Amino acid sequence: MSKGIRIQKNGGIEVLEYVDIVPGELGPHDVRVRNHAVGVNFIDIYFRTGLYPAPSFPTGLGAEGAGVVEAVGEAVTEFKPGDRVAYANAPLGAYADVHVIPESVLVPLPEAIGFDEAAAVMLKGLTVQYLFRRLYALKPGQTILFHAAAGGVGLIACQWAKALGVQLIGTAGSDEKARKAKELGAWETINYSTESIVDRVLALTNGQKCPVVYDSVGQATWEASLDCLQTRGLMVSFGNASGPVTGVNLGVLAAKGSLYVTRPSLKDYVAKREELLSSAAELFDLMQQGKIRVEINQRLPLAEAGKAQQAIESRQTTGATILLPDS
Repeated sequence: MSKGIRIQKNGGIEVLEYVDIVPGELGPHDVRVRNHAVGVNFIDIYFRTGLYPAPSFPTGLGAEGAGVVEAVGEAVTEFKPGDRVAYANAPLGAYADVHVIPESVLVPLPEAIGFDEAAAVMLKGLTVQYLFRRLYALKPGQTILFHAAAGGVGLIACQWAKALGVQLIGTAGSDEKARKAKELGAWETINYSTESIVDRVLALTNGQKCPVVYDSVGQATWEASLDCLQTRGLMVSFGNASGPVTGVNLGVLAAKGSLYVTRPSLKDYVAKREELLSSAAELFDLMQQGKIRVEINQRLPLAEAGKAQQAIESRQTTGATILLPDS
């Protein structure tokens, strides 16, 4: 018997139940991982509330973690019991002591990287990797706009942009968060609660605006993001923290300069095994070089998953939040 979080229906944090669970049976290509740390992400809240539908109820939550392999299915070839591993984009159920997941979503975890750091960085770091390296290949000297720069994804983005020689303008909701983003590599920051995002971008770029804008906030920043793009610029909408963007008039894209818009998902950028392994290798390499440092500013016991989600949902956090199954 193990422990984990389950929900019977969609709703607020009150639907999260810390209960005894029976880990799933090992299929031939499955691996059973004893989690040492579990990542908490905004997408977990989307599944809890129903913005993203769960496959069925009851269901677990969470898709990111790190730990040690306990057992493997008969057809598993890359891992064995005792191996250190990390994962993101796994089937729901990471909020647990033990998680049974397909071999295809696991990556080997270097000895130099701790379980806490891996659980805090996998989904966020792989997200930044595809945003900066494959969806739109950033080049040294470019100036980009990145919303929520003091969040878990944002702080990694600040560091990765600096490593690439890219000038990242980061938005944040307070002076404290703006300082944190700049400390970790943002070129300049905008406190959107006191400053106009568009006016500041125009001033910082001498009226040139940005070739690409990365927006995980959604509804609240949609219009401002479009107004910060150069002609034929790319709007990357990859989250809905303030609510989904709806009712988009495509004619607006033409009126604002023949803009492009994409709504990407990590799963489509790590669908192939070689893509996942190469992306994780690049992320881990930057971490081991000291170019990306994982900011874990919230560590809570697994049983307090609701408290962790509430803090993220209310934008009280900076950096990453993890759950510790053994606490």
